[in-house]
This record gives sequence, C-alpha cells and structure tokens, in this order.
Amino acid sequence: MNRRLTFLTAKALAVGTLVLVACASVAWGEIDAELLKRAKAGDAHAQYNLGMMYDRGEGVAEDDAEAVKWYRKAAEQGHEKAQSNLGVMYDNGEGVAEDDAEAVKWYRKAAEQGHAKAQYNLGVMYAKGDGVAEDDAEAVKWYRKAAEQGHAKA
Repeated sequence: MNRRLTFLTAKALAVGTLVLVACASVAWGEIDAELLKRAKAGDAHAQYNLGMMYDRGEGVAEDDAEAVKWYRKAAEQGHEKAQSNLGVMYDNGEGVAEDDAEAVKWYRKAAEQGHAKAQYNLGVMYAKGDGVAEDDAEAVKWYRKAAEQGHAKA
C-alpha cells in the first residue's frame, strides 16, 4: 500500500511539474512578445529588460551587441540600471569596443542617480586611472557612496 501511494504521489508531482513548465513556456512567450512591443514603443524599463535578456541569454540567444543596443536605448532615457550595465559593457568590451572613457561616462550617469554598483565601479575607475585621471580622493568618495548603500565590495 505504501509503495503504491509513493508511486502515485511521485506520478502526480511529475505531471504537475510538466503542466507548470508548459504553462510557464506559454506565458513566457506572451511576456516576451509584449516586452518587445513595449521596448520598440520606447518604454525604457522594457528596453532595459530586453537588454538583460540578451546579456544573459534568458529566453533569447545571448547577444552582447543586442544587449548594448537595448541598454543604450534605455540609458539614453535616464534608466540608471541600463546606464550602469552599458558602462560594464564598455568597461569589458562586450558587444562594443572596450572604451574606458565611455564606461566612465555611463557609470557616472548611473552613479549620480544613486546606483550603488555604478558608484563602486566609478570608484574603481578613479582608483586605477582607467578612462579618467587617477584620483584616490575621488575613488574614496564613490566607494563611500556605494558603501553607504550597502554595496558589499565597497
């Protein structure tokens, strides 16, 4: 009796899992189409999310150039997370040619809006003199701002 109950429970869980996966796939496709529609219409948050999807290869094939394209659209509208991520792309040469000055530009825009990761990254750029003149005081200033928001590395 216990073996039969265990078997039926396992079977029910397996079927339930398959149903959830199938539903999630359908919902994901709908969300993806709606997200693309909003991004193309100029919604900065949707553009940022689409950039993240391409950056991470979530729901789409990973494509750094497409990630940069969508991050830029959102960043130019003032989306701080997109600005920070665009800075990372320039910093690492992902989807664009490596360009420290351009990375600093985007980190600064996000940092000035209070984005902790961008504040930390801007501090790193000042500490190393990448894209800006080396300036320990300026590095400490940005590290401190990031630390005040709980950034772990700052």
